[in-house]
Amino acid sequence: MKNSLWAWALVMIAALAPAVVSAGQAGRVKAKPFEFVGIAGACGPGSPAGEDTVIAEWMTHEGLPDAGRSDHALFLQKLGVTSNCASAGAVIKPVAGITLSQLGYDVRDDGHCGAGAPRFNVVMSNDGLHFVGCAAGPSTGTMTDSRGATWTRKRWTATDLANGALASPPITAASGTVIRISIVFDEGADTGPDFTGQTFLDNIDINGTLIRKPGLAKP
Repeated sequence: MKNSLWAWALVMIAALAPAVVSAGQAGRVKAKPFEFVGIAGACGPGSPAGEDTVIAEWMTHEGLPDAGRSDHALFLQKLGVTSNCASAGAVIKPVAGITLSQLGYDVRDDGHCGAGAPRFNVVMSNDGLHFVGCAAGPSTGTMTDSRGATWTRKRWTATDLANGALASPPITAASGTVIRISIVFDEGADTGPDFTGQTFLDNIDINGTLIRKPGLAKP
């Protein structure tokens, strides 16, 4: 399973890579949803083509408060089985060239927060791809939205990211600067403990800048 995840991640990196920008441009960031359905062989030698069971979109009135009272949340869904070569997610940009000091998001408690999804895929200049999975993330608070749904805040500091139990492999000063960051949701409705095949995320945190809705976030 681990090897297939790495192969899958490398395919997605090539397909979804944002344009390179300077570190100075990374003060304003956005999360652009994507839906990935692999062709035959994309998830390993001999693997079948994926089935389109995924959705990735910003949805109104599903999240925590934001400007304009739209209460956006990023909805990610993968129905069916985890082995299906398909995923939902979002590309974070522009981030190339930044030094990574914090990652995070708020995840709604009625959805999935597994070991492998939703996760950050972080590509660093010196040592390549790193996985940062939801379940291992430190919980730093809880919130309730206007509709009564509860949320858990997940935040990884630089110290957390350098911990091999929280990021695989750990992200350290020797990792260099960021090349790409994406959020990936590829665990289906056959994966517990919730078996929902979906999640809602809000307040996506990149070095303290929170992405609350579509468009560029302000620091």
